[in-house]
Amino acid sequence: MKNALAKLSPTPEILLFDEPTATAQQAAERLGCELGQIVKSMAFIIDGSPILVLISGSQRASEKKLAAYFNINRKRVKIATPQQCIEIYGYAPGSVPPVGLRTPNIPVYIDDTLAQYEMVYAAGGTDNSLFGIPFKQLQQLTNGTIIDVKRD
Repeated sequence: MKNALAKLSPTPEILLFDEPTATAQQAAERLGCELGQIVKSMAFIIDGSPILVLISGSQRASEKKLAAYFNINRKRVKIATPQQCIEIYGYAPGSVPPVGLRTPNIPVYIDDTLAQYEMVYAAGGTDNSLFGIPFKQLQQLTNGTIIDVKRD
């Protein structure tokens, strides 16, 4: 993950905390920012293939919308298990960063609600680390496709 961030100028600083930042609420409290500025990295298995969904900490992902987007049955959309998170993505749930994943070229989808924030904060690879990044830079770095995936 650090290698992916090092490509940016300026390189985002990884912030370490004494207490967990594994949930969006914990992360927002530690940073003193809006809950919506926290990027939740959600690992999904879509029809057998991994994807990563980046969504605002104030939102929940809709598996129904993901199924519609991929034109598949809702039953073929699964949240990755903790074991899959580690094996495929390289990180435990609550610490999955948006970049630097174990499996290269996992497609990234970004919920459109994140675009309203100039600066967002994402997991830094551990349950007590975060980094801040301008939203536009996050989209470029992840090559993320912006979609509407939040629950209505």
